[in-house]
Amino acid sequence: MQRVMTFVSTDSTFAHTLTQAADRLFHLLSQFHQPRVLVVGDLCLDEFLTGQVERLSREAPVLIIRHEGTRQVAGGGANAVYNLAKLGAQVKAVGLVGDDEQGRALRSIFDQAGINTDGILLDRDRPTVTKTRISGHARQSVTQQIVRVDRKSDAPPSPQLQAALADYIRTHIDSVDAVVCSDYGDGTLATPVIAAALAHPLSIVDAQTRLDRYQNATIFTPNLPEAEKAVGYSLIEAGGDADLALLRRGGTDLLHLTNAQKILITRGEDGMSLFQKDGPEHHIPAFNRTDVFDVTGAGDTVAAALTLALALGATPWEAAVLGNLAASIVVRQFGTTTTNPTEMKTALSLLLEELNA
Repeated sequence: MQRVMTFVSTDSTFAHTLTQAADRLFHLLSQFHQPRVLVVGDLCLDEFLTGQVERLSREAPVLIIRHEGTRQVAGGGANAVYNLAKLGAQVKAVGLVGDDEQGRALRSIFDQAGINTDGILLDRDRPTVTKTRISGHARQSVTQQIVRVDRKSDAPPSPQLQAALADYIRTHIDSVDAVVCSDYGDGTLATPVIAAALAHPLSIVDAQTRLDRYQNATIFTPNLPEAEKAVGYSLIEAGGDADLALLRRGGTDLLHLTNAQKILITRGEDGMSLFQKDGPEHHIPAFNRTDVFDVTGAGDTVAAALTLALALGATPWEAAVLGNLAASIVVRQFGTTTTNPTEMKTALSLLLEELNA
């Protein structure tokens, strides 16, 4: 099924700039298969169990669901890996899985997508991080999530595993065009692992917390709540110029906090804001402010498209626009999902048609 997006913006300057850059953006998309990317991440398996609600249990006031199907997809840092592969990149995954069915399922998903899994090490002391969402529906009704069950350990990986991950990264870092750190707080990105990853000249960091651990990275991609948590204050006030001033302050503070070259704050329906240590700021409007069904995994999609564009020599603005375009497609789908260059080219064509109508 073709996925269509709607562009809503009154920013005529941005519309003109995008139209002028169209040929360049199409060219970049046609080259997405070229970059080689190493992704270090907290690998997670997302499970979706669905069924029909039959009745209330006699044992307790809970629903009895007749199981209809189970879907397993890459989640967490694994979703960043999978997004890059679906966009056409040559990907090496680095991380940990447990000695369990979920770890084997995740490896199988990667193998089928042509992802190199030599850097995925077995952690016999901790389970594969797994998020199981159980959803139910009655006849002729919408399926709704009822409960989520998480499997994970709060214990850090052993020092031996941390050293082994860092050794793998150091061995392969010169053979890739970019390194992505996808930190969901599950322990893979320990200090020696981060140090090894950030040795690459093009490092992209998507971390939920403790951004200051990634000093001197090329670019960070926090969403608005993550950025606010990092700086310690709200970046939204009364709207208009007040919000813009807060965003500028937040972007500046984040650059100082991380000593990064660039900060891209994703702001949902309000688009994205790019701040640079040595360059102008850019505010990119959302490409679809309607028909947003699910933002799950959208940050991974942004980071993936952004990474490939930067690896191909795109300007930060061009890379952010393509990240925005990719996210505008996946948020229209339920659950963790991906896009590809063909869909992105179609979406870009539709966007340009609407701008020039």
